Amino acid sequence: MAKRGVAILPPEPAQGATAVAPQEVSSDDQLISLWLHGRSASTRRAYEADVMAFRDYVQTPLRKVALGDVQAFQDSLADLSTASQARKLSAVKSLLTFGQRTGYLVLNVGAPVRLPKIKQTLAERILDEDSVLHMLALERNPRNKALLRLLYLGGLRISEACGLKVRDLQVSRDSGQITVFGKGGKTRVVLLKPSIWADLAMMRGNDPEAAVFRSREGGGHLNPSQVHRIVKKAAARAGLSEAVSAHWLRHAHVSHALDRGAPAHLVQATVGHASLTTTSRYAHARPTDSSSKYLAG
Repeated sequence: MAKRGVAILPPEPAQGATAVAPQEVSSDDQLISLWLHGRSASTRRAYEADVMAFRDYVQTPLRKVALGDVQAFQDSLADLSTASQARKLSAVKSLLTFGQRTGYLVLNVGAPVRLPKIKQTLAERILDEDSVLHMLALERNPRNKALLRLLYLGGLRISEACGLKVRDLQVSRDSGQITVFGKGGKTRVVLLKPSIWADLAMMRGNDPEAAVFRSREGGGHLNPSQVHRIVKKAAARAGLSEAVSAHWLRHAHVSHALDRGAPAHLVQATVGHASLTTTSRYAHARPTDSSSKYLAG
């Protein structure tokens, strides 16, 4: 039966496959290696876990997998949340699509399989402004405070904050800006408020290749697990849910900026959303009005 490895990232949609002649792909393992090529380390780990679970379940080469095998694997995931089911099936469907596009698979037997509908729980992961500001105010460590403020005020992903180097910080008029290498290999520039820029400027050294947020263990970049611990401790200190993570601060940035009248396209550009639709979801997650307010009772 399939192993219940939990994917840590939602699978990315299949993209146009690299031009690969069918004879150049000689095995399932080679196909998977080509499919994973160029993806981030965290995405590769998630995809590998999902595909390994599928292969362990079907116990047959990919060229012999039938639609019924994919559907049976889908049924085996019934005890998982719909979000987990969707992530695992998306990975399998992406691989099978890639296999057909390269010519290694004659048919894409995963194409007819529909992903389960996922309940949108974004609203549950958006902190109100008072909670965020309380969380930031209670942090006394200068490095950690600057990190938390940047995650919120800059709307950065945890990997983007971890990867910042001194050379990514540039002065801009009375404040500054950071160059962020984001998801999907996309680079964007984020203009910062003077207050958070002052915090970062104080942390700059003379080495342009040095990490902005340095680990006390060796002086290199903080890693995501260290940042998660910093965020969890800050949330607990403020009496917030133990579920709070670094990404919740990014959610809060988008939601609070929209609430304060920031144009959706500007928020999209700042946080690096691939689609304006993604940004717009936040406005629907925390509506400011409702027809229920007009009813008696």
